[in-house]
Amino acid sequence: MSANPRQADYPIDPQFTQRWSPRAFTSVEISEETALTFLEAARWAPSAFNAQPWRFVYARRGTPAWDSLLGLLNEFNRAWAEKASLLIVVLSRTVMVPPGATEAVPAPTHSFDTGSAWGYLALQATLSGWHAHGMAGFDKEKARTELNVPAEFAVEAMVVVGKLGDKSILPEGLQARETPSPREPLSKLAFEGKFKA
Repeated sequence: MSANPRQADYPIDPQFTQRWSPRAFTSVEISEETALTFLEAARWAPSAFNAQPWRFVYARRGTPAWDSLLGLLNEFNRAWAEKASLLIVVLSRTVMVPPGATEAVPAPTHSFDTGSAWGYLALQATLSGWHAHGMAGFDKEKARTELNVPAEFAVEAMVVVGKLGDKSILPEGLQARETPSPREPLSKLAFEGKFKA
């Protein structure tokens, strides 16, 4: 992608419009240090009561865990994600121990907070010259079983990270979609005072 077609309605840092979710990747391997750099950025996300509910199970291309995580994806996502460099399963802890308490209680913002961590990860990947693509198309129950995820954790999503490849490697139907997606104008998303349909 040579020129970014995205335009913000208000002045923001370019990192936000430069981040996008491609499907064409180059099959390059990624170092553990680079993978951990993305996860380190996620670690610094905000969370209610600083509960830090996010957890990540990851596999790098060329390592023994790669095929296991790749096998969690549905057929559509597996077809393009197999060329990526890093796969991540994103989990969130559904309970927390509030400050001053000794017993765990439900954590009502666990998904919200973990979504923030994913956003930090995605921005760090882009700033580092990589691309991250979040996915819902995978077998959550299989992930829970195969990855030995405790019951108190929700299996939220999967993320694929890689270096941008040529869109010609994708099926014809996906090639046209291999560009940064637009966004609704802010006026359709944010309302002062009360919600507007």
